[in-house]
Amino acid sequence: MSMEFIEALTEIEREKGISKDILLEAIEAALISSYKRNFNTAQNVRVDINRFTGVIKVYARKTVVEDVLDPRLEISVEASREINPHYTLDDVAEIEVTPRDFGRIAAQTAKQVVTQRIREAERGLIYNAFIDKEEDIVNGIVQRQDVRNLFIDLGKVEAVLPLTELMPTDKFKHGDRVKSFITKVENTTKGPQIFLSRTHPGLLKRLFELEVPEIYDGVVEIRSVAREAGFRSKIAVHSRNAEVDPVGSCVGQKGMRVQTIVTELKGEKIDIVRWSESVEEYVANALSPSKVIEVIVYEQEKMARVIVPDYQLSLAIGIKGQNARLAAKLTGWKIDIKSETQAEQEFGRPKSPMSTMHQDSVSID
Repeated sequence: MSMEFIEALTEIEREKGISKDILLEAIEAALISSYKRNFNTAQNVRVDINRFTGVIKVYARKTVVEDVLDPRLEISVEASREINPHYTLDDVAEIEVTPRDFGRIAAQTAKQVVTQRIREAERGLIYNAFIDKEEDIVNGIVQRQDVRNLFIDLGKVEAVLPLTELMPTDKFKHGDRVKSFITKVENTTKGPQIFLSRTHPGLLKRLFELEVPEIYDGVVEIRSVAREAGFRSKIAVHSRNAEVDPVGSCVGQKGMRVQTIVTELKGEKIDIVRWSESVEEYVANALSPSKVIEVIVYEQEKMARVIVPDYQLSLAIGIKGQNARLAAKLTGWKIDIKSETQAEQEFGRPKSPMSTMHQDSVSID
């Protein structure tokens, strides 16, 4: 070891952010094991690296006793005082036992320790950086694919995007840029493992937060998201400022804001609805783009029966029940949709005049 070694550790500290003192302490601990292994000794030792010169010394540590039973671990009072006259009974005396060729062993050990600590520190830094980004959006580049996953380069780490987390409309090849949602960050023995998704509802939520300043600033808040990735989504929004229209803010001038998100999601249809404390109004809004005549709420069953014009029934239910299913997910209420004719036949409710409940929502294809 030498001054150059200490300078190298100082440089590592500056570039990698790993404390020089922590590295030196780790090297000293590793050198104790190396000394015992290479010199076949069971005695207690301490390794000291001079923090300025890099000089390494090995000291045997022995307890000061009156009668020595194990000379590897004990030293007499008389012998200890030849080393230091201040030693007394039960003190631990230190005797230098640095081997002549210990420098070579020390250099190899130090290299291994430093390399390992740098690797661990870099993994730790990457983990700390990405654990803060959990449930956030990242941009990456497709590197490779196997039978189950896409592997996405995020710069300092490669993330996993399972093929099951791709939208049906997603088609990526090597070198393509992809925007994904971080679902989970794990710290494993092989380093941080980052899992991504393109189907998670959180992706839609984060895209709106990025695209709509009113959401980012907290004026407009997203109350709920329901998504069938690649096909259709519904998002319920609420304004904390009565003068700010939450739906209009999300749509943007000439639909530019929401259209950017639709493009990112490869044409996924998005219904933006106004959240309401009134269950009747909220459920009616959630069934957009269908018109609703009446909503009857059954609190105990947490179910809402919705009556729609006859000609709107198929629209309210949606293809394969998609619109009704998403509305139920969005609101958290079971929804039973009936046409006016069905309501009259089943419940004896007379047909109402052609007027509908006020609905505040926008559907973007």
